[in-house]
Formats: sequence, structure tokens, C-alpha cells
Amino acid sequence: MSGLRLAVVGTGVMGANHVRVAKRTEGVTLAAVVDADVERAQAAAGDSGAVALSRVEDLPDDVEAAVIAVPTAAHLATASALIERGIHVLVEKPLAASVADAQTITQLAADRGVVLAVGHVERFNPAAVELMEFIDEPIHVATTRVGPYSPRISDGVVFDLMIHDLDIVCAIAGDEASVVSAQGVARRVRSESEDTASVTLAFDSGLTAALTASRLGQQKVRSVEVTQAESTLTADLVRADLTIHRMAHHEFLGEEGVSYRQSNVVEIPFISQRGEPLGLELLDFVGAVQTGGRPRVDGAAGVRAVQLASDVVAALLIS
Repeated sequence: MSGLRLAVVGTGVMGANHVRVAKRTEGVTLAAVVDADVERAQAAAGDSGAVALSRVEDLPDDVEAAVIAVPTAAHLATASALIERGIHVLVEKPLAASVADAQTITQLAADRGVVLAVGHVERFNPAAVELMEFIDEPIHVATTRVGPYSPRISDGVVFDLMIHDLDIVCAIAGDEASVVSAQGVARRVRSESEDTASVTLAFDSGLTAALTASRLGQQKVRSVEVTQAESTLTADLVRADLTIHRMAHHEFLGEEGVSYRQSNVVEIPFISQRGEPLGLELLDFVGAVQTGGRPRVDGAAGVRAVQLASDVVAALLIS
């Protein structure tokens, strides 16, 4: 076996998916699976040949990179232990439980010269990737993210679901744009944290955004709509497709002078990059490790998402 020697730390729902993807990714060797419950780690590793461990401190010296999929509260300690050993890390979203912790992880990775990627997997959704190709002076972004309630999630809906769309909106706005206003309302229905939230953002670039997230729905909805001067882009992240609506104005001369007729042109671009987003995310991370390049979602993007999510939660009127 050959390839980047990778460990997966944490074998919950996301960790198990990372193990599954790592086993079949070309250029990757699943070297170790780590979980406090070593039997669970052994079950996840299966017949892959990966060693099952209960502590990251016991990882073999030849492990080069790791995916961190432990609970958010443990991200700082786990990432720090790995980065100090020079191990490149892909940390599941959110990067950390607080802005300070996220900044600490990012600075430590920079100091040690290791690659830090953050698992905002929707950035690797083929529809989201294609959407970015058609962004041209966006005016407004509207996102909807709805799904059924899961009692295993302890975070509020902003850090659990909306943070994906906050990250996407920031990517659309660009690295230089800053949020100047954040307002929102939320409700607690089935948990002690917010279960639904509706948020409006304004950027200093003039871009505005309206984001809705709910974990009280019966149907899974993941959509991003971008309004531009000459078009509206709609990405369905569940179906992984993109639709472009363009308004064409046709002038014609009638009995009462010049009149206008409007027509809407609909385009459905071919999505050239297909594949499971989690697998595409791992390939991006592996590529950055091998080339020393910058991953699509780096530490700075992870910090920005945590900062904005924190600002949104602070601004919410919760009932």
C-alpha cells in the first residue's frame, strides 16, 4: 500500500464517513483510526489494515495527515496535539467552539508550517463549485437550509447548519468584504438552543444576504440564490444542479409608440465536476499537503465562519 498516510480521529457519523471515503480515495492510505472507544475504532477500520487506537498520542510516527471529526469542544486540544507533531490536519466544521480557539489553531498551524483545512464540505458540492464560476458583481444572496431534528446535535442551528451558508456567502462576498450589519430572529422549539433562525447580513461592499436555517423541517432543503444585475443563479445543493435565469428586454414599436416586451432565458449549465463532496474535499486537502498549496477552505476561512456565526448568535432575538 502507498499514498499519503492518513489518520481519522473520531468515528461518529462524520468520522465514519471520512473513514469510508479515505478507504477508497486514490493516493491515500488509511493508516489509523482513533476513537476513545477503541472497539468502535476497530469496527470503523474494518479490514483496511489501519491500526485502531484510543488516543492521538499513540499515532505512529509515519502518519502524515489527519482528519479531525471529534466533538467541536475537543477540536483545539486534538488539533494542537497533531499540529505540534507536524501532522497536517483537516478539521471538521466549525473549526473551533470559539473565535479565540479557532485563531489559536490557525496560528499554530502557520507556526509549524503544516496545512490546515476546514471541513466546510458544501464548498465542494458540484453545484456550489459551478455557482462560483458565474458570480459577477452579486447584489443579494438568499440561502435556505432545512432538515429534520436530530437529538445528537448539541449546537444551535446557526453553528450546526447555517454556518455552511455563512461560509458560502463569505466566499461570494470575497476575502476583502466585511460584514457591517447582522440581524436576526430565532426560536427554541425542541432544544435549549435555537432550532430555527432567519438572519440578514449587510457587507461593506454593498452585498446583502438573507439566510434561513431550520432543523424542524420534514424535507431536506439546501439552496443558494444569487441575484445579479443581469441574472439570477439558483443552486440546489441537494440535487447538485444550477439554474441561471437571465432577463432579456426586447423593444418593439406599437401603435402608441415604443413598447417593451420582456422574456426570461433559462440556462442549465453542465456540471463538469461530479463526485461526492466529502471525497472532493479530501482530494483538495491531499493535494494541498502534497504541493504545499492552499486548501480551498483554509484556516482564515474557518476563523471567518466562526466569527460570523458568533456575531449572528449574539445578534439574534430568540423566543
